[in-house]
Amino acid sequence: MIGLVSHILAISAIYMILAASLNLIVGYTGLPALSHAAFYCIGAYTSALLSVRFGISPWAGLLAGALLASICGLIIGLPSIRIGGDFLALTTFSFGIVIYTIVRSWDSITRGPMGIPGIPQLRLFNLSIDSPPKFLLLAVIAVLLTMEVLRRITSSQFGRVLRAIRDDEIAVESIGKNVNRYKLTVFLVGSFFAGISGGLYAHYIGYIDPSSFTPMESILILLMVIFGGMGSLMGSILGATILTAFPEALRFLGMPDSIAAPVRQIIYGLLMVVLIIRRSQGLMGRFKFE
Repeated sequence: MIGLVSHILAISAIYMILAASLNLIVGYTGLPALSHAAFYCIGAYTSALLSVRFGISPWAGLLAGALLASICGLIIGLPSIRIGGDFLALTTFSFGIVIYTIVRSWDSITRGPMGIPGIPQLRLFNLSIDSPPKFLLLAVIAVLLTMEVLRRITSSQFGRVLRAIRDDEIAVESIGKNVNRYKLTVFLVGSFFAGISGGLYAHYIGYIDPSSFTPMESILILLMVIFGGMGSLMGSILGATILTAFPEALRFLGMPDSIAAPVRQIIYGLLMVVLIIRRSQGLMGRFKFE
């Protein structure tokens, strides 16, 4: 029982990092990005491949995956300079489809649908992090560090400019702020932490395949942000916890996966409809994304 609860909380912690880093882009800056699963995938596959094929330390692989994800985030952030709204959402979502297609089709590197098994576990001070309780402790530390970095960003003058861009981009440009630089920076930071979460996931589970990084995963992460509240880091924590732990609760009812999956989607939809009607900014949100 302790192992199961620790596993659920560990996965929730990974999604907390994903949701909080996406909130920086969507909730604080107002950019409708739908590519977070792609950065998550890049971090996971880079770290896994470096560890499995080249014997590089999992910690070094995790950092390399995060850096590559941030570079890709910088590249995909470039369209945000010229386009916005629905067009930016479509562009970033398309990027997610491209990354998913690559990892699914490039059999010689990623093994395609077969995935990458045997990913080594993380080690800390010669102690193998080989159980859910041990990984949960590491994941909690990672969440705390992520939240502290994002808190410092959002509570600083930089964060105030981000909120100003979200509310009135033209007004920010009129006072001489380089809006493009701010947009690129949030994409870089957000994708970096998404890459970190991907590496953590890969080394925790020990096996990855494309099914964990479908474009719809970006929608799920966005739902966590919306549910918890855009423009609220604590809202991201709450949204990720509820929407990650809730599906596991259905398993205690004895439902088979063929029934539990549709029921979960129905309940997700009902929750979102009720939330939009009663509290459109989310449970702890400060910003309505219109």
